[in-house]
Amino acid sequence: MYKTLLGPEGFRKGMDLYFQRHDGQAVTCEDFFAAMRDANDTDFANFLLWYSQAGTPSLKVSSSYDAEAKTYTLKFSQEVPPTPGQPTKDPMFIPVAMGLLDSSRKDMPLTSIYHDGASQFIASRTEPVYNTVLRITKKEEEFIFSDVSERPVPSLLRGYSAPVRLESDLTDSDLFFLLAHDSDEFNRWEAGQILARKLMLDLVANFQHGKELTLNQKFIEGLRSTLLDSSLDKEFIAKAITLPGEGEIMDLMKVADPDAVHAVRKFIRQRLAAELKEELFSTVQANRSSEPYVFDHASMARRALKNVAIGYLASLEEPEIDALVLNEYKTATNMTDQFAALACLSQKAGPTRDEALADFYSKWQHDYLVVTKWFALQAASDIPGNVENVRKLLSHPAFDIRNPNKVYSLIGGFCASPVNFHAKDGSGYKFLGEIVVQLDKINPQVASRMVSAFSRWKRYDETRQNLAKAQLEMILSANGLSENVFEIASKSLAA
Repeated sequence: MYKTLLGPEGFRKGMDLYFQRHDGQAVTCEDFFAAMRDANDTDFANFLLWYSQAGTPSLKVSSSYDAEAKTYTLKFSQEVPPTPGQPTKDPMFIPVAMGLLDSSRKDMPLTSIYHDGASQFIASRTEPVYNTVLRITKKEEEFIFSDVSERPVPSLLRGYSAPVRLESDLTDSDLFFLLAHDSDEFNRWEAGQILARKLMLDLVANFQHGKELTLNQKFIEGLRSTLLDSSLDKEFIAKAITLPGEGEIMDLMKVADPDAVHAVRKFIRQRLAAELKEELFSTVQANRSSEPYVFDHASMARRALKNVAIGYLASLEEPEIDALVLNEYKTATNMTDQFAALACLSQKAGPTRDEALADFYSKWQHDYLVVTKWFALQAASDIPGNVENVRKLLSHPAFDIRNPNKVYSLIGGFCASPVNFHAKDGSGYKFLGEIVVQLDKINPQVASRMVSAFSRWKRYDETRQNLAKAQLEMILSANGLSENVFEIASKSLAA
């Protein structure tokens, strides 16, 4: 945010002053703030609230266009939710980097903004200005752009200029437009994620009401155009066509439903894979390489895109694709590609999965970090009833419950699979409860980290709440319980 507000040169001036004043000293956030402010002789108003005020600000924005006056207005309102010990909050200093796009898919030149009773000219004499940073410091603010020849589509929070929750009046058409044409890659990605979140939540509601699931064709075409856009960085494409995770969608629900979210995400991945099968195959072939491993951006981006494409294809139940994934595993020239293929194989129960996992272990059993990843991969698998596979892995010769990293990879990995950890029969909760009690006698600090997986038990339906609550009560009733686990478990139960 400092760099967004001050620009690269201003930020560097602040850093130089900071080191000049404080080299070799123990310093505070306020010292860093003062160096940035003094080096640039600027007013940061209430910026220090970012350090002292808890909670993520919610920033709402609405827009209007006056065709006659050729002005475009953005109205912002912000709110910081109450948190323990801070029931009332002051407005934050929020930098909003932004631009406007016209109907020809181009950034519009910005000339002047009327704000707080005064006009500010932002146009340059030498070249057009397409980006600016709006400073939101009050609960409600209004900015009026002049010389706007047509109603634009706003691109807000470019480069993720502030860590806020943005609520805008952008329509789905606006979001599809930004996904396809925004010059800011973060906002292209974010537009796709917003659309995906909306789509997934709508389909979750349909699933819960027993309705047939169908996938919006515009969403499919949006991802197709992104996948085929050769002007885009391959790593960006890999991220842009990746759906939001199940945990992210559950966080947006009043009552989290792991089964519905898992079913919907699986459905979308399979439909996209079926609709884009030809393009995904082409992507795999175009980005496959038998050359020696190279660690540079181009190679990393190529591998990332290829492996995301393989992940989509692997969601289809087709022998041809199963053979493709197995071949990718066997012919990989580096661990990144081999592990990505193994991750796909690990999601389908059967002898092929078991053989590949055993083969990988036999190759890497002497590498501690790789074996840790191997445990985590199996633990996080979404195959039905995976808790029993994880129980068996507790007896694996490479697993040691006294080793914190092995515990985090296997037990923590299992908790990262919402559909299995939150299984409706309570098997995931029961497994974790037993492990926490056992682990508490060996390493209370690690046990307290594991029990924190129960901390959000009230976010789920009544059946899951009762099952999770029973495990927390069982843990608290254990003889000789450590203070570490007692604190987390009791706070979770009282939350």
